[in-house]
Amino acid sequence: MVFSSVIFLFRFLPIFLLCYFLVPQRMKNVILFLGSLIFYAWGEPVYIVLMLFSTVADYLLGRLIGAYRNRTVSKLCLAASVLLNLSLLCVFKYLAFLPLPIGISFYTFQTMSYTIDVYRGETKVQKNLLDFGVYVAMFPQLIAGPIVKYKQVEKELHKRPVDLLQISYGAKRFVIGLAKKVLIANNLGELWSVISAADYGDLSVLTAWLGIVAFAFQIYFDFSGYSDMAIGLGAILGFHLPENFRYPYIAASVTDFWRRWHISLGSWFRDYVYIPLGGNRRGLKIQIVNILIVWMLTGIWHGAGLNFLFWGLWFAFFLILEKAGLRRMLEAMPMMVGRIYTWLVVLLGWCCFTLETPKAIFSYLGAMFGANGIGVLDQQGMYLTGEYFLWMALAAVASTPLVANLVRELQDLRLGVSIALYRLGEKLIPALLLLLSVAYVVAASYNPFLYFRF
Repeated sequence: MVFSSVIFLFRFLPIFLLCYFLVPQRMKNVILFLGSLIFYAWGEPVYIVLMLFSTVADYLLGRLIGAYRNRTVSKLCLAASVLLNLSLLCVFKYLAFLPLPIGISFYTFQTMSYTIDVYRGETKVQKNLLDFGVYVAMFPQLIAGPIVKYKQVEKELHKRPVDLLQISYGAKRFVIGLAKKVLIANNLGELWSVISAADYGDLSVLTAWLGIVAFAFQIYFDFSGYSDMAIGLGAILGFHLPENFRYPYIAASVTDFWRRWHISLGSWFRDYVYIPLGGNRRGLKIQIVNILIVWMLTGIWHGAGLNFLFWGLWFAFFLILEKAGLRRMLEAMPMMVGRIYTWLVVLLGWCCFTLETPKAIFSYLGAMFGANGIGVLDQQGMYLTGEYFLWMALAAVASTPLVANLVRELQDLRLGVSIALYRLGEKLIPALLLLLSVAYVVAASYNPFLYFRF
């Protein structure tokens, strides 16, 4: 079940919310846990057993770590938790003969972070199995994040008052995410599907660049849209889930890009891998090794293919260059230079990410730089540019804070006209986006979520 489906929007969600808000406070976790199990079981009922096993195992190991703190038993239990979670990932994600359980990369990282934080003394032991189960299985962020650390929602698992303002904010955030997903990501995904299915030896430079830019916007609006929907649903239920994106395509360096893209994954690797390895505290050479390790793991986290490893090492290379002085050089130049450089690095990186074989990657890169001899322009490229120009322009604007800044300025002006425009837009725009999104969901057949396979 995906958020942008008729079943979720018109069956599951209304019934769940009705039950959730009708029951007393002490029963809300029961409803949320049962609803999350139904949500997960809709597509993969067998793998509920796996998720419940992971939940119970890490709950018990967390209890033991807390009970035997600073003793050998706690170290053994922590090692068991890390080994268990990594084994589950390796067996189901990297052995091709087994189907991949949806969301396993996210919930195993969540449960593992819990036991590590308990061992470090950074969070209290959760003694209520139901509350811990809600943390692991919470359906808004179960399938594709953001990755939530236990300490970020610890208090809200016990008590989470909700008012109409928070529900209103959550509903608007959900609608914005839904629109980003179905109106922008899906339409540009269709463009990428057309171009990626062609013979790369027959692509002009324009068509090849058009295709990878379309994919860049598709994956951003697909994933950030899902994160917006997760954060919005969390707010409706009383949770404050962490932000996962902050306009990454306006970044002026690769370092800045990765502080804005999939923030919860980046912070997870920083807190549980990079810093424990020594971070930047042990000199440049050790820091370079640590960056290589983290980005090899980041690439492998996304999948077993060599293309993901290449993708991780590609970004590691530029992050190391920036640590060695390139970033200081970029900061001394006009910001547009840094943004163009970052866009080029990211777009070339997406070729490694989405194309599965070295042959396909080099063939597509050859088309992007005219090595196939087709030339800069062709009829297909001109046609597709005209056909998708408005969607590309909309994606370009929506990937920047221009609209958010305009709204903020209208709020700050406090003039009669500006306040009237703000209040009209606040009510009209979400309603219009919802109407258009629902119309698309009902009519469209192309509706994947890219990050479900990770």
